[in-house]
Amino acid sequence: MKIRKFAYQLLATLALTTNITGGQAVVAQADEPIRIGANLELSGYGSAYGIPILDNLRMAADEINEAGGLLGGRQIEIIEYDNTSNKTEAAAIATRLSDENVSSIIGPATSDMIFASRPTAIDSLIPTLYPVGTADELTLDDQGNVLDNIFRLAFTYSFQGRAAARFATEELGATTAVAIIDQSNDYSVGLGDPFMEEFETLGGTIVDRQYYNSGDQDFMGILTALSSKEFDVIYLPGFFTEGGTIIRQARELGITQPILSGHGLASDTLIEIAGAANISNLYITSMFHTGSENPLAQTYIENFTARYGEAPDTFDALSYDAAHLIITAIEAAGSDDPEAIRQALETVSYEGVTGFFEYDEYHSAVNTAPMLQYENGEVIKTFEVEGN
Repeated sequence: MKIRKFAYQLLATLALTTNITGGQAVVAQADEPIRIGANLELSGYGSAYGIPILDNLRMAADEINEAGGLLGGRQIEIIEYDNTSNKTEAAAIATRLSDENVSSIIGPATSDMIFASRPTAIDSLIPTLYPVGTADELTLDDQGNVLDNIFRLAFTYSFQGRAAARFATEELGATTAVAIIDQSNDYSVGLGDPFMEEFETLGGTIVDRQYYNSGDQDFMGILTALSSKEFDVIYLPGFFTEGGTIIRQARELGITQPILSGHGLASDTLIEIAGAANISNLYITSMFHTGSENPLAQTYIENFTARYGEAPDTFDALSYDAAHLIITAIEAAGSDDPEAIRQALETVSYEGVTGFFEYDEYHSAVNTAPMLQYENGEVIKTFEVEGN
């Protein structure tokens, strides 16, 4: 992912006069902004995910403000904090935001920051939306009960892993697979285990499991061991940093089998690391790509590119939809009261740039998994796969 550099600044709050229609005031407090909190990784290792969330939250807020605001002309104000990809800071910011009269909160991005700050988010009762968090239990308490004010947007770990296993068997006809997993990364393990379990449930055989750690750069030992085995597909859950290197080294070693992965590889930087020629026979579960035929997506891509000078990726698009999902809930609630917004989120319907969203009983918003097929670094086909 290309990290956009920008000067941090709060959106200006515009003073609006009270509009009168038919002799009645349209909305009380029309001069007060609607405050949305942002607890994000704007520096540190998680900034590749936190910065896109803020960029797209700002973009969505600007669009609404320029169109006249919400609830009779009230402007959106973003109350943003950098948690520096530090768990202690993420928890402290969650506490700070709970005292700042925000209507709702977006973020953090990464699972470890989410879990560090989530206890305070729960206690605050403020509706909190995680745009790109994927851990299965994000919206559940220790007993498996749904947390009233916690919502997610992206795929869960299990959803992606199971979808990939079904795609491998049903679309690719695979009966044997190997898994290459980052044992130091919850995301990688979280996708890898459900994939292997589902693949075996469907009658397949996991021929081998190989493990590495985040930050590794030389994977030739792992890949050489695999090159002597017979298998149909590779499952490679993880992030584009190590994933790109593994793909490049695998292809250079002559391993040509299909490689499947999750949305952690959905970045242009993957192509820079692996080389476009090596990004072939690759399939990833991802909710967005710039070749989407969705008219809303194409308008978004055009506007985003004009604003930031580069095309958006999956994390951008999910973040933009998350911002508009909150905005839609505020409109549906007719108020910036956190409890009213929380109730509205549970029943809201929203057609976004990455698809149609409605929350289920677990406060998850995904029904099917788009599986993107890459050849020479380009998406050439999209499949829809069930992951439940």
